[in-house]
Amino acid sequence: MKNSFKTILTSAVILLSLNACKKEALNVLPTNDVTESLVYATPAGYKQELVRLYANYALTSPSGSDNSDVGGLNAGFADFLRLFWTSQELTTDEAICNWGDTGIPELDNSTWSTDNQFLRGLYSRSISQITLVNEYLRQSTPDQLVSRNITGADATNVTRYRAEARFLRAYQYWVLLDAFGNPPFVTENDLIGKVAPKQIQRAALFAYIESELKAIEPDLAEAHANEYGRADKGAEWALLARLYLNAQVYTGTAKYTEAITYSSKVIASNYSLKANYKDLFLADNDINNTENILTINYSGVNGTNYGGTTFLINAMVYTATDAAGMVSTTYGVPNGGWAGNRTRQNLPALFPNTTGTIDKRGVFAGPKAEIDAIDAPNDGLKVTKFKNITSTGTTPASLNGVFSSLDFALFRLAEQYLIYGEAVARGGAGGSAATALTYVNALRQRAYGNANGNLTAAALTTDFYLDERGRELYWEGHRRTDLVRYGKFTGSTYLWPFKGGVKAGTSVPAYRNLYPIPNADLIANPNLVQNTGY
Repeated sequence: MKNSFKTILTSAVILLSLNACKKEALNVLPTNDVTESLVYATPAGYKQELVRLYANYALTSPSGSDNSDVGGLNAGFADFLRLFWTSQELTTDEAICNWGDTGIPELDNSTWSTDNQFLRGLYSRSISQITLVNEYLRQSTPDQLVSRNITGADATNVTRYRAEARFLRAYQYWVLLDAFGNPPFVTENDLIGKVAPKQIQRAALFAYIESELKAIEPDLAEAHANEYGRADKGAEWALLARLYLNAQVYTGTAKYTEAITYSSKVIASNYSLKANYKDLFLADNDINNTENILTINYSGVNGTNYGGTTFLINAMVYTATDAAGMVSTTYGVPNGGWAGNRTRQNLPALFPNTTGTIDKRGVFAGPKAEIDAIDAPNDGLKVTKFKNITSTGTTPASLNGVFSSLDFALFRLAEQYLIYGEAVARGGAGGSAATALTYVNALRQRAYGNANGNLTAAALTTDFYLDERGRELYWEGHRRTDLVRYGKFTGSTYLWPFKGGVKAGTSVPAYRNLYPIPNADLIANPNLVQNTGY
């Protein structure tokens, strides 16, 4: 699936312009009658448009890496993963960036404004993806299929495509739920361009996402049975488990029992841990990998952009050897290397290095762990987790020697082990501490290479899981959500360097647990009310 999907994503068959998605409004019509009659005339057209929905996760524009479908945002910043990662990591104890681009210092210092271009970019990118799904669903109703003489097995296939499209929309609504709380809301059933989208409240959006995911389950492929890079029941269950783990934040009502139920469904399916942790983050991580549940697929040659794993790799290394001894060539981007991203000292501190008990997941480089000045290039360790190198040591083809072919896992089995354990520790029913211990020790045996890091059930406190998630999932886009769930993202109970704009860290007001609705959309849509505090 990886190669064929990537080829299709960037082929000339992608006929429709995404220019309409430059607008913030959710109900923009991205096609017209002429293009509809061409694009949706055949079963192959429906498959191609499904591919386009997935492509929007990995591309900034179908017209190349120098173009952006998010209005007012530099194309280099406009990739979904780059925006999502920035919102989830730079604002936390796991990462910091010394670039001076407008908006980055605000994120480093927990002082973002309502005009922050990266937060606005994430909001707009999610909305653009929802907009495309809505149109796909309008064009793939049973009536539309009949009118186009698409019947039998072809119609059955489109039913599955519709379920996948609804999953992609539910995922993007989860992004908005988690980050912005109360976004505008539109589905395929709303009139196009007639009225401004209404605002949905967080608890209601939670209920919608929950119901959508459950509704599409019968039409999705079985877990781990779909083409590589396409959603199936495993992805649906994984998102539900994540949704339920955070339900108390989203709705005020805990749903840890449900988190156990759905993480257990994933764990009982045809997934298994990759034998070597480091292989999860190498350029051939699509091969014989039964741990990844759903990935964003990237190519170093086709459909390139300056976000995704290209960003993750280049933003931590220099072209030449730096003080950390990191050379871009050894990370598979010989002509790349932008530097900028490092850790704050809190992250490497999670990995104590004692004789005989080395947690091999903690891979850092550099002369200095402490952040004394954000703009000091050697303050903070570099993360060496992601490489555009294969497990056999070869470098894949890379356009201009800059772009990465490393795929990024939106969901993987290890997260589900940790969701199960945390939900048990928080009092959810239907699981057991003994089973949770089995899952935790499986992760730790892989991490240590032996049983030296194994724990007993007494160690599996709620706080343990926050630290273990840091060790297992760092820099994978989970940290802000985790810190909010633990009540540590704001306030003063947990500090990190430059939290609140102070070197030693200081308290941040609780309203910053949510990001602001961008000013541009507030002006454009009178139905929207800004989140409290902004």
